[in-house]
Amino acid sequence: MDNGQKEVILKIDGVKKEYHMGEVTVHALQGISFEIFKGEFLVILGPSGSGKSTILNIIGGIDQPTSGAVTYKGADISKAGERALTRYRRASVGFVFQFYNLIPNLTARENILLASELGSNPLNVNELLNMIGLGDRGVHFPSQLSGGQQQRVAIARAVAKNPEILLCDEPTGALDFSTGIQVLKLLKTFNREYSRTVAIITHNAGISEMADRTLYIKDGLVDHVELNENPIDPEEVRW
Repeated sequence: MDNGQKEVILKIDGVKKEYHMGEVTVHALQGISFEIFKGEFLVILGPSGSGKSTILNIIGGIDQPTSGAVTYKGADISKAGERALTRYRRASVGFVFQFYNLIPNLTARENILLASELGSNPLNVNELLNMIGLGDRGVHFPSQLSGGQQQRVAIARAVAKNPEILLCDEPTGALDFSTGIQVLKLLKTFNREYSRTVAIITHNAGISEMADRTLYIKDGLVDHVELNENPIDPEEVRW
């Protein structure tokens, strides 16, 4: 992948994040800088406590940095008000978490449909159900689905509004290996077929082999970056 020809969709510049716990100050991010390119499949890799989830929360507009700038398509969202951040989260970002967070009293189809109504150019709900292999399970409630099926619904819900960026926090963390591979295949499908940016936050080094780029995070900073000219298919990932 030639980064020189890639459009920068998100830029993180000198971002610090501090949390105050009584008299103790935790430096979660220590002036981190990197770019995310339009249409890339990015893995942000690091051990627990390295700052990965803090990065996701900040670039997703869930949290704001203590200092530094986060720029989305040229607009600084790090100093945006809550109304602007809400618009950013609704229109531009989809989230997939380790635990599925589906609304329990809505069916699979209703969970996806609810999210699709947030987008100005949403994807077709029935097509999404078929894409995740649950075309015949749309009327089922989350409690009637397996963990892997719930995560697939969560992915369909996240992509239903057709966001520019899909942020995934340990999306395979609660799944067994074979189910995790199915989830990675769906994320890759969204990346390829819809030309959307996918960023996976994980401690699972095996997933990095299917990425275009991997950012290695250590102690709240980018330790190093690896480009992958020949990403493997999700079916080949091993951990």
